[in-house]
Amino acid sequence: MKTMFVGGARSGKSRLAQAAAEDQDGPLHYLATAQAHDDEMTDRIARHRDDRGPRWRTVECPVALPEAIAACADGVVLVDCLTLWLSNVMLGEHDLGERGAALLRAIAACPLPVYVVTNEVGLGIVPVHPLGRAFRDAAGRLNQQVAAAMDASFFVVAGMVLPLQRFPSGG
Repeated sequence: MKTMFVGGARSGKSRLAQAAAEDQDGPLHYLATAQAHDDEMTDRIARHRDDRGPRWRTVECPVALPEAIAACADGVVLVDCLTLWLSNVMLGEHDLGERGAALLRAIAACPLPVYVVTNEVGLGIVPVHPLGRAFRDAAGRLNQQVAAAMDASFFVVAGMVLPLQRFPSGG
């Protein structure tokens, strides 16, 4: 089963994804895409790590996310989060098309339950800066591609979930 939790910042999506993963048997692989570029982020990452129990194995993969997914041989995989990974890929000037395709291949090939956390960044105003617009557009495209590869997707708002469904194609 592959499941995506999408929502805004502080919506509760990571907490819900973690709880869903912890309901599964076996080892838990937390694929962390965040990078600590300042003291506040260092503290945030440490708090998140402390919130997870001893079953969790954390793998830091700010860019090598497809490879990290492929390396998981048992248990459950939790990716947190896709939009931080995207920003790392874009700011590192990696080939987004190649990295995105590798991610989709890794998710499809993974025989384990996979939970993906991602931000919805397209609900607000149009960013003023070209990089902000490029990121918003790339995040929207990536979220659509990953959602299409999922068995289930949920939109999270204020800690509450709305199940998402594919639009029925009419004749």
